[in-house]
Amino acid sequence: MTSIRTLSTEEVQARVARYSSLQPMSIAKDLEWVPQEAMDVVYARTILPMILEDQKNPFGKTAPVFGAGGLTMYISVIPPGQGPCLHSHNNTYETFMVLEGEIEYEIGDPVAHLVRLGKYDAFSCPPAVYRGFRNVGEGVAVQLTVITGESEGARDDVSMPASIAASIERDFGPKVTAAFRDVFTFAPAQEAVGS
Repeated sequence: MTSIRTLSTEEVQARVARYSSLQPMSIAKDLEWVPQEAMDVVYARTILPMILEDQKNPFGKTAPVFGAGGLTMYISVIPPGQGPCLHSHNNTYETFMVLEGEIEYEIGDPVAHLVRLGKYDAFSCPPAVYRGFRNVGEGVAVQLTVITGESEGARDDVSMPASIAASIERDFGPKVTAAFRDVFTFAPAQEAVGS
């Protein structure tokens, strides 16, 4: 039988993430030399981590809460027309809930499905499926993203089609592409399976 316990005050405080205290993902600071237009290709404009696993991940190493049984959770703030390109979390589920605005999700490579969600609608994408999304509304969109799955090493599992690497290289040069290769894997497009 499991022994039930009470958390100390310090333990409770280490498990609380207050929206008013959230900071942008630290990878944005690490890559502050990369043009915003290039960052906008692969990330939502503002990502505010709430819970991260204490391991390498594409969101950096700063969050109010670390370790929640394989869960990563963050809020994205997305201006009209912006949103990340096609990408796949290869070992984890990525579940989105729109908190404000309207977001359209593209699924597949090539894109085989479009799903448009409004306030409080959710979409849960399984592992190894390309997806991207963008704010299709007139105002700022806000989204809660929850990533779940294996906790050991599974957060460093994001890949993108080769076409994204080629586009970044063409538009922003090899130095920016190399910086993103340190964070993501650019997989050949033919690795996408089924639709």
